[in-house]
Amino acid sequence: MQAIILAAGMGKRLKELTQDNTKCMVKVNGVTLIDRMLHQLEQQHLSRIVIVVGYKGQKLIEYISTLGIQTPIVYVNNHVYDKTNNIYSLFLAKEYLCAEDTLLLESDLIFEDSVLEELVNDPRETLALVDKYENWMDGTCIKVTSDDRIEKFISGKNFNFKDTADLYKTVNIYKFSKHFSENLYVPFLDAYSKALGNNEYYEQVLRVIMILDDPEIRAKRLNSLRGDNKSLRWYEIDDIQDLDIAESMFVPDDYEKLALIQRRYGGYWRYPKLIDFCYLVNPYFPPQKLIDEINANSTKLLTQYSSGMKINSLLAAKNFGVHEENILVGNGAAELIKLLMQKLSGKVGFVRPTFEEYPNRYEKADSIYFTPQNENFSYTADDLINFFGDKEITSLVVINPDNPSGNFIPKKDLIRLIDWAAEKNIRLIVDESFVDFADENETLIEQKILDANKNLCVIKSLSKSHGIGGLRLGVLASGNQELIAALKKDAVIWNINSFAEFYMQIFEKYKRTYFDSLKKFREERKRFSAELEKISGVRVVPSQANFIMIELASGSARELCKNLLINSNIFVKDLSEKIRGKNYLRFAVRSTADNDKLLDALKKELP
Repeated sequence: MQAIILAAGMGKRLKELTQDNTKCMVKVNGVTLIDRMLHQLEQQHLSRIVIVVGYKGQKLIEYISTLGIQTPIVYVNNHVYDKTNNIYSLFLAKEYLCAEDTLLLESDLIFEDSVLEELVNDPRETLALVDKYENWMDGTCIKVTSDDRIEKFISGKNFNFKDTADLYKTVNIYKFSKHFSENLYVPFLDAYSKALGNNEYYEQVLRVIMILDDPEIRAKRLNSLRGDNKSLRWYEIDDIQDLDIAESMFVPDDYEKLALIQRRYGGYWRYPKLIDFCYLVNPYFPPQKLIDEINANSTKLLTQYSSGMKINSLLAAKNFGVHEENILVGNGAAELIKLLMQKLSGKVGFVRPTFEEYPNRYEKADSIYFTPQNENFSYTADDLINFFGDKEITSLVVINPDNPSGNFIPKKDLIRLIDWAAEKNIRLIVDESFVDFADENETLIEQKILDANKNLCVIKSLSKSHGIGGLRLGVLASGNQELIAALKKDAVIWNINSFAEFYMQIFEKYKRTYFDSLKKFREERKRFSAELEKISGVRVVPSQANFIMIELASGSARELCKNLLINSNIFVKDLSEKIRGKNYLRFAVRSTADNDKLLDALKKELP
């Protein structure tokens, strides 16, 4: 068996990275794609490796000569690489293709050794390696029957996103038997090139071959092979975004991989099969009907501007039953936190551990911290009053329920805290992003409360409680209308997009469904917490939020986070930086099915 690598392309989408290098000379974690691929092929004891070069071909040849590859390498030069596509590169290598069984690969791929081994060890002679379609994939897709027959090849221009549930993506690694190449592929390749030219993709030839009664080629599905202990990762690198993803997926050090994932702060839909227990959203909302309504209006929402600040304030006022002058809409709570913290002066009180966006937005020298001295980091309104009573603070920030502890102060006690703050002329900032998940889920965003308490500011993230993290929605309400007006002036006039505005417009129709989702959530949180308590070495901290903090009796929280990611593709929050010297982690409460996967993984990882 031999291998043919197509490496003639220019890789324009990688921009400056390929200005003086071929695409396959781009490095992932310090190793070039071609270096990695050639050493993987070397392990298969092939008769030779044929590489079709073009753009910067001589430079690539000279580079490969330094890699110490023992398998004989033959080069085929595509001199018109800038005027042709990969169908012509393969056409130039057709004599080699007919000589013996062949592994055909594109040079812009990175994959685990096991991916190649699965293909080589499969007794079937002619195979297209495919994987279940994911939304990060681009290029040729196929439909596959239950017996691995390929029904059709689907090119980009014929791709329909409504069909993705049934589609597979070609990995661009194939195994062709000598018989298949001689009798089917190369004859069709000749005919296709003569009829339609050389600015096409080689997959188009396979598409034509599919009309035959027995096209010989079958699909090998990677997704059906994945198991708890088998890594079959691969990625195609077309641009710098792909390169960034690939570096975090294939970094050799497991702790470094964890660190790279942690530093992304979202966008985990780009990672196949990753279950995100770190970022916090309602797992039971929005309902499919609401999603369908947004989808039905997506063209208008995508192509037209959102309204300005005044209209969006009206929408928020309608949804929360307050006056427009008392509420501000933000691009997530994060924007509102930044705007508000910039208005503060003097000493500001914080509770720790907490959501660090607040203290990070203020000068450390002017910050006063209260840390509860108990293992659950729980505290009451009286604890805050007693601690800050003799402190010269001008503002106090309270997250309720708090993050990461899940500590909760009931509304009646918050009212006492509000009254105390008013007497002390302290601005009280209450972040109630998680209050809807509490058993006593009473908001402070009420007109009578705001009117009576001009010192009160309430921030709420809808992204979390409504399960719409991708829309980025938050509100800030206050009885101080002058403050709200000043914050609106500081904010960008179009600070939310049309999708977020439309969501606020239609949400009221789904309020009953929303409250039902919260009830369902509380039931699952109770079950999940009880199951966590059954695991040896785990202490559960009581929580009224949509997450649960746990303490490990032994071992390392960081190591457990790493093992869950590497072994089970589960991403959880490591609290080592927030709570130094202790082994705390935070788990989002997700669906029952996802929570059970985490429970099973924990039982395997913990002694």
